[in-house]
Amino acid sequence: MSVFTLSELDYLSGERRLARLATIGIDGTPHVTPVGWALDPEADVIEVGGHHLSATKKFRDVTATGRAALVIDDVLPPWQPRGIEVRGRAEAVDGPTPRIRIHPERIVSWGLEDGRRHARNVQRATSSPDGGELGPTAPPEDAR
Repeated sequence: MSVFTLSELDYLSGERRLARLATIGIDGTPHVTPVGWALDPEADVIEVGGHHLSATKKFRDVTATGRAALVIDDVLPPWQPRGIEVRGRAEAVDGPTPRIRIHPERIVSWGLEDGRRHARNVQRATSSPDGGELGPTAPPEDAR
């Protein structure tokens, strides 16, 4: 079971959109930059890539802090904003194809279903005492 709703998965799997990645520098200064991204539905993560990614400030920020937020959005005519914000733990994955992997902990979506905003904290699947796998949990929707 995914941490994303069906409407969110449809949106993330549809037309390719530009995203904005927010990170925090070691001095506490925020940094936002447009990025390309891909959903890994099996791992329930969003991966950010790019040219020479391992040499960028965003990569260094994630290496230092382990945190990031991503907004993917668009506007349908005449004026129907919609999108998803994903906040969470982030990994700077080095290697032949460097990437930033975001593990969702907070998901906010708007304009995707019933015209309302939906916000929730999410937790990764965990093992039960008998060794079985428990699905992700999502506490009730809250204001922020």
